[in-house]
Amino acid sequence: MKNNISQPHAHAHARAVIFDDGWSNAKCDLNILPARGQKGRGAVSNIDGRFERHIHQAVDDGWLGQLMEDAPPRIKTTLGIDGARSVITRNQSPDVPFDRSINPYRGCEHGCIYCFARPTHAYLGLSPGLDFETRLFWKPEAASLLRKQLSSKAYNPAPIVIGTSTDPYQPVDRDKKLTRDIIKVLTDCQHPFSIITKSALVTRDIDLIAPMAARNRASVAVSVTSLDHRLSNLLEPRASAPHRRLDAIRKLSDAGIPVTVLAAPIIPGLNDMEIENIVAACADARACAISHIVLRLPLEIADLFEEWLEANYPERKDKVMSLIRQMRGGERYQSEFGNRMRGTGPIAELIAHRFKLARKKYNLTGRSMDLDCSGFKRPSADGQMSLF
Repeated sequence: MKNNISQPHAHAHARAVIFDDGWSNAKCDLNILPARGQKGRGAVSNIDGRFERHIHQAVDDGWLGQLMEDAPPRIKTTLGIDGARSVITRNQSPDVPFDRSINPYRGCEHGCIYCFARPTHAYLGLSPGLDFETRLFWKPEAASLLRKQLSSKAYNPAPIVIGTSTDPYQPVDRDKKLTRDIIKVLTDCQHPFSIITKSALVTRDIDLIAPMAARNRASVAVSVTSLDHRLSNLLEPRASAPHRRLDAIRKLSDAGIPVTVLAAPIIPGLNDMEIENIVAACADARACAISHIVLRLPLEIADLFEEWLEANYPERKDKVMSLIRQMRGGERYQSEFGNRMRGTGPIAELIAHRFKLARKKYNLTGRSMDLDCSGFKRPSADGQMSLF
């Protein structure tokens, strides 16, 4: 049984709430049911977005019985159409070394519990929880829209990053090949680009990426969060396994494509003990650079992450959240530019120092976006290339 409750958001671990049905003076003390995760999904629940007028809580009305002992029904992934009229997104953040990006998909089936893009689903009236990883949207006209934007005389080329919010190589791209279509447009125009992914599917497009990389017009960043298969599977349930990401780094590097590793996020008390091993493994896979980002918990992600900890690492929950607060001035998150990626305080400084020493030991640098824009060939609006 579910009820709408008009009150501030109640956490999933709450045991009871007072419910007024509006028809009588009596109020009922309802037992709120704990959220139950699903195999292959990151979020434990489908919490309501911050713009919703009501919250929804599952409660035990005494009639559920055996139903609560059974596994919850599987939620299938659906794919809708994003009718965006442009494909290049601009940003002015001083925390990132680029000002434009492309995200072929909204929502991401990888289901990373920490994904900072989850709150964007609230703009669609959907949940940043399970909806974000099961109700996806794609941009079927992305390639033609990109060509149109590049054809504008007002457009000045600068490196475009593909996959800043959601992974361009999530499972649905095996069929849609939307990311490959976008890369084709960029290669036709000799427009510099970089790709961010945690999927081994990126190796499918080596034939397009490598020739651009040979001209210093393409690079790839692969996210490696953990070498522990169990932890990785819980954090990022439908992303490529750690050994497959390392193999992808090696294949990309062997093809002459510069590969940066993003050790992100670093979660104190969960994967920070792996820092040196991650750097060593990525150096062995012939990555040329590595950088890190500490866990970010903006908006709804904070509640989702605490639910995830309670469901998967209850014995570590208090310690992990305490360490996170020590990096965030006593809060679960701070959004200020300059601090949001790295955190502050002794814990954040120690993490940064360990990465600095590990990079020096294995001769890895920080991330670079120094790509060549001089060869850009502006397409015409009808898709033909300009002769000049």
